[in-house]
Amino acid sequence: MHEALQETIGIPADDLFQILTSHDGTTGTLRHGTYFGIERDDDIVYVRITLRAGRTPQQKRALYRRIAELAEAYAGTEPRNVFVTLTENGPADWSLGEGQAQYAPE
Repeated sequence: MHEALQETIGIPADDLFQILTSHDGTTGTLRHGTYFGIERDDDIVYVRITLRAGRTPQQKRALYRRIAELAEAYAGTEPRNVFVTLTENGPADWSLGEGQAQYAPE
């Protein structure tokens, strides 16, 4: 996924703040359906991305497409099973350490 973020929306190569979590179906219930007529199955992958606001709709569409392409190429995940959501926020919503808002200095 990092490759897709770099290629489509310009995420720096060293911006590796990513959390990958596996859900094996033993500790919860994996839910999916056919919303928008897309036939998903138990191989669904949910991708949630939080990023600073400012990307265009075209960049976001390119990101979704590239994530689906890479999921298929690297893991054999069918694009219909790749579910992506973006949450945007502003520069002052980030502290990367030292108790500072690096993107929104005083």
